[in-house]
Amino acid sequence: MEYRKLPHGDELISVLGLGTGSLVEASEEEIEQVIRLAITSGINFFDLCAGNKKVFRAFGKAIKNQREKVYIQVHFGAVYNEKDEYAWSRDLATIKNTFAYILKELDTDYVDFGFLHCVDELDDFEELKRNGVFDYLKDLKSQGVVHHIGLSSHTPSVANAVIDTGLIDMMMFSINPAYDYEYGDELGIGSVKERKDLFVRSESLGIGISVMKPFFGGKLLDEKQSPFKVKLTKNQCLQYALDRPAVLTCVPGVRNLKDLKELLSFIDTSPKENDYAIIGTFKINKLENNCVYCNHCQPCPMGIDIGIVNKYYDLATIGDDLAKSHYHKLKLNATSCVQCGHCNSQCPFNVKQMQRMLEIADYFSKN
Repeated sequence: MEYRKLPHGDELISVLGLGTGSLVEASEEEIEQVIRLAITSGINFFDLCAGNKKVFRAFGKAIKNQREKVYIQVHFGAVYNEKDEYAWSRDLATIKNTFAYILKELDTDYVDFGFLHCVDELDDFEELKRNGVFDYLKDLKSQGVVHHIGLSSHTPSVANAVIDTGLIDMMMFSINPAYDYEYGDELGIGSVKERKDLFVRSESLGIGISVMKPFFGGKLLDEKQSPFKVKLTKNQCLQYALDRPAVLTCVPGVRNLKDLKELLSFIDTSPKENDYAIIGTFKINKLENNCVYCNHCQPCPMGIDIGIVNKYYDLATIGDDLAKSHYHKLKLNATSCVQCGHCNSQCPFNVKQMQRMLEIADYFSKN
């Protein structure tokens, strides 16, 4: 299992996380087995949105005596009605009661990540502030009951507004090829540029991303339902998301042990099996000339890490001075390019990397 460090903390987070909402149909015994197997397999990041009392109770049993091995993401605004069904609320009292209930069922006195839930409109954020939910979350962090504040969103402009508070350490965002290239449903919000700029900005500010909807609700796994009319594998979708800037972990849901075991195959598969270069063959003009740092252009004959050079450039151009410093410390950078054309011939997205290397070298010669 690969682990990535949370920039605003010491947590090392597994690149494969687990959502628990889909476990509601499993027995309590199987849910506990799923969580235990996930932990022993190296998964340490769990999202508890959309579960129910059975899921919370089983999760609490599974982490008993090993709480320090897991990082828990809880959504403030995801609540459970009298029928024990997942629902939404912006009411402070309801949210407080739900959080107390979750802590009790999990038998823990803290959560690692407290998220403002589903902030898709600016009005959502204003309401969370007006109702005292944001202040409540800040108070919990000051008490050590919540270790990090985050949000879940589908909307780049709104996510940016919340990030502007300077209080966000983590964000849950929908990432998959359909959404990123403006194909998909009503939750695939934002243009190619808006979404990429959000991911790049998050990385520049040290805000980690946990990924929801990596399979586009399963549609990318079925050629008949996929907007591209081509079937992708789960592993291709996971790798695609993990290659985006700022992403620390993907958090797909599973329904049972069988699903979990299938998901865990990602750990042992080869880079070739996870290669998503096929996306470059899709007839989507928005993909053209857009470096996604996938490094399909490797190996560069001169040894340049072309993906990281592009990433530092994109970060630097939005004002990230640390990225500039990182670029200048590279042993090989854009000035090492000999214009051989290997990268251009290998790029599945038709990025004109030869010209881009000249552009990048010129930029950093002046900055």
